[in-house]
Amino acid sequence: MSVERGFEHAAPPAAPLPRKLADILRPELASLAAEIVDEIRATIPAYARPLDGPYGKSIRAGVEYAITLFVAQIADPTVSKEQSHEVHHRLGQNEMREGRSLDTLQSAYRVGARVSWRRIMRVGRRSGLSSAVMSQLADAMLAFMDELASVALDGYLEAKARTAGALDTWRRKLLHLILETPPASPKAIAELAQLIGWPVPSDATPVAVAPAGGVAPARRHAGLDSDVLAELDTADPKLVVPGELSGPRLAALQVALPDCRLAIGPCVPMASVADSLRWARNALHLAERGVLPARPVLRAEEHLATLLVNSDTGLVGTLRHRLFAPLADMTGKQQERLLETLRAWLDSQGNVVEIAERLGVHPQTVRYRMRQLQATFGDKLRDPAARFEMELALRAGAAPMPLRSPVSEMLPSPRAGGSHPQWTAR
Repeated sequence: MSVERGFEHAAPPAAPLPRKLADILRPELASLAAEIVDEIRATIPAYARPLDGPYGKSIRAGVEYAITLFVAQIADPTVSKEQSHEVHHRLGQNEMREGRSLDTLQSAYRVGARVSWRRIMRVGRRSGLSSAVMSQLADAMLAFMDELASVALDGYLEAKARTAGALDTWRRKLLHLILETPPASPKAIAELAQLIGWPVPSDATPVAVAPAGGVAPARRHAGLDSDVLAELDTADPKLVVPGELSGPRLAALQVALPDCRLAIGPCVPMASVADSLRWARNALHLAERGVLPARPVLRAEEHLATLLVNSDTGLVGTLRHRLFAPLADMTGKQQERLLETLRAWLDSQGNVVEIAERLGVHPQTVRYRMRQLQATFGDKLRDPAARFEMELALRAGAAPMPLRSPVSEMLPSPRAGGSHPQWTAR
């Protein structure tokens, strides 16, 4: 479907018509317009009503503008089509508002083309026009009528899209188009946006919504600004806000969606909105897991590193188990304390006093735990690549993943002096 005006994409005739044809056809215009209107009324029941009021004037104006423009184009191929096309665009809108179908509208243009060609045939024979010129004239006339029909169709669809029932559907279609992966073409987005009167921004901010108690909000909340695209009655409620999400705009969203947690994606170019929404949705999931703070509003751009290291939970789990396998036969409490100490050691670059302050323990306790870590991990603590992996694994989650299987939990811990000594953390 295209909502561009016909004169922006219609193909021009293959060759200009002889300009003398304009002088031959111009005297026919007034009577031809009346004949076309009469034929439309006689053959299409929907148009049989009297044409005395504003509606009738619109029909007559459309016919007169069409045939006048056609002849004017023969005299001067560069003549502007805009005024005539505006008339036919409005005519298409009026047809929809009058409750007529697309078939009825298209039938009217076919009748207009048939009556026009009938008149041209008579004039051509009378004027002695050659068969080559008549063939060229027929092609030009039919292409011109198709062009006007396309313009009127655009107007019809635009008016239909703006009806109360259809507008929300088209807005949702536009939202889905913006969120397509791979991205939809800018032209497709622009056409659908024009249909519903939504100015396409250069950048936009997506918002992932987590409804309270899992109850989805209404299909579209009345409190949302008209330029906010929303889909709220689904398993993954979401919004797209044009441009940056400013403080006042955020406050309005919170009022419109009370008791909902909002995760705001970074403001990005339109082609990247789907990615930004995915990051916002992941931020909501991490808040549910306790990895991110469970605030009413989360800004994904403030947690990009956390989002990155948690982007593949299966991979993170595999990395954790590979790195921390030497701790597998310790109790859960021992694992927790040693990994907590390892994280503090990595964060503070080995400063014992700072580690003690972070953990709230005595420096001697830190030294004791570090000896345990050294005995457990050995040279890996001096390997930059291994330290980097450990830090990634430790940052990916609020708490260590269990490193023991349910079976091993039931087995007695090895005694001191065995291959896996049991330490008591202080």
